[in-house]
Amino acid sequence: MLNIRKDPALTQRGIPFGLVEVRYPDPAAWRAEDFYALAETGLAGLKERFAQYDRKAVFSEHPYSRFFKKFKKTYPVMLQLESFLLKGRPFPRSSPAAEVPFLAELMTLVLSGAHDVQGVQGEICLYSALEKEPFPGMRGEEAHTYPGDVCGRDEGGVIFSMIAGADERTCVKPGSRHVFYPVFGVPDQPPEALREPMEQIARYARTLSPGAEVESMVL
Repeated sequence: MLNIRKDPALTQRGIPFGLVEVRYPDPAAWRAEDFYALAETGLAGLKERFAQYDRKAVFSEHPYSRFFKKFKKTYPVMLQLESFLLKGRPFPRSSPAAEVPFLAELMTLVLSGAHDVQGVQGEICLYSALEKEPFPGMRGEEAHTYPGDVCGRDEGGVIFSMIAGADERTCVKPGSRHVFYPVFGVPDQPPEALREPMEQIARYARTLSPGAEVESMVL
C-alpha cells in the first residue's frame, strides 16, 4: 500500500483516517453501466429514506457538519445530498473512478476523496495544519489549508485539505487507474465509524471493475 503516516499532533486529537487503495485494470474492462445502475438504485433508496427531508433534523448535530462550522464552512456532503433530493440533479457520469467515493458520501454522509497514486511524490504525512498553507486546488484555483484542518502532504507539498479539498497534481483524472480514496474522520470519533463508508467504496470499486485490487486500512 501507500507509504503513509500520521503526525503525532493529529493522533493526539483522536481523529481517525481511513484509506482505500484501488488498482483498476484497463478501463476497457470496466463495467461502468453496472456501477451507474447501482448508483441509480442507491439514489432511489435515498429519496425514500429522506422523503420528509429536514436539514436541521439530519445535520444540526451531525459531527461533520459541526466540524465544518468551526471553520465557518458548510458541509459539502449536505449540499450534495440536497442537490439530489431538492433540486433533482442527476448523478454525474464523467469519471467513474472519481464518482465511486461521491456515491459513498451520499449513501453514508461521511466525507471522502479521490487521488491518483501516480501523482504522489514519496511518503504521505497526515497532519493537523497550524496555519494557512497555499496549494493549487483540483481545478487549478488557489486553495489553502486552515489552522486545525486535517491535511495530507507528500514531498511535493500539500495534496489535500479536509476543508479545501484535493490538489491539482494528485486529483483523479479520467485516465487514472491506481487510485487512493481517503475517508476523513473528525475529532474523538471511533475508528469503527469509518468502516461502512470504506466498505461502500470497496464495493463500488469492485462493481465498476470486478478485477480491481482493493486494499484498505484505518490509521
